[in-house]
Amino acid sequence: MSSPKYDCLCAGIIVADHVCKAIDHIPRPGELVLTDEMELTIGGCASNVAADLARLDRQVAIAGIVGQDVFGRYVEESLIQSGVHCDYLMKSDQLPTSGSFVINVQGEDRRFIHSVAANSLFTGETVTEEQIQSCRILYLGGYCLSEELSPENVETMFRIAQAAGVITVLDVVTPKPNDYWKMLKPVLPYSDYFLPNNDEGALITGESDPLRQARAFKEAGAKTVIITCGGEGSILMDDRGTIRSAVYPVNLVDGTGSGDAFVAGFIHGLLEGASPEECLTFGSALGHSCVRATGATAGIFTRSELNQFIGSHELQVKSI
Repeated sequence: MSSPKYDCLCAGIIVADHVCKAIDHIPRPGELVLTDEMELTIGGCASNVAADLARLDRQVAIAGIVGQDVFGRYVEESLIQSGVHCDYLMKSDQLPTSGSFVINVQGEDRRFIHSVAANSLFTGETVTEEQIQSCRILYLGGYCLSEELSPENVETMFRIAQAAGVITVLDVVTPKPNDYWKMLKPVLPYSDYFLPNNDEGALITGESDPLRQARAFKEAGAKTVIITCGGEGSILMDDRGTIRSAVYPVNLVDGTGSGDAFVAGFIHGLLEGASPEECLTFGSALGHSCVRATGATAGIFTRSELNQFIGSHELQVKSI
């Protein structure tokens, strides 16, 4: 059997982000507030993780849908320029490319206004067995955002992956209160790694404690659960126990894409054959690099920058 063509196949949501540099307050009705810059950037879990991994010299392909519009063309051109293989990227003439307004306010977490648009057409059924077998890791990002990407279809994708010896990595987007368990319970037993943040974990489980969240996801079948907790670091729970990592201090410019950067760094660690502690370190370092610049992918370390940063900055990772 030939070796996989790609290190990672990133499937899921693809978005054109409209991002403003930090403003000092949210405009009142009828008020105009100035920002130093407004940028169009690629966004969405699949796009961000793919671009970040390509920045680390990984062979990456993307599977998802954009519209046949100016934003779809921009996203595709940007991904290709980043080094992402777009052979599996589909275009729809039914719906426009998904978009987000990302509003940054000084001293506050970012706000999002989102249109699902063409992402609602991504059911997962177009991700073929051949595509899955072409990669070492199958990453699915943005699960639960659209009900068209059904548990049955994701379970099928992950079953195919596991039968082929492909590592499965699952990430979610939970926009509003909902019964997400009905989408997750069929899929988690086939998820080698599940990476929600603690806000998503709280919305899904009803538990505020990330340790309780991780335990609930483990009991539902996920082999390894990683809960990212923003400035509080992250925790990883697997069959051997639980570890917690701190964060690298940073001068925050824009938090957009930091969770996706963490995922990309973690996947990079898996591809390196790194230990769970080292994977958390890779994830934390790449997440750190992301928030130094406006946009989801602009500040991401190269592979040499990542190694140099980790070599010269210590991160506390310990068992709990």
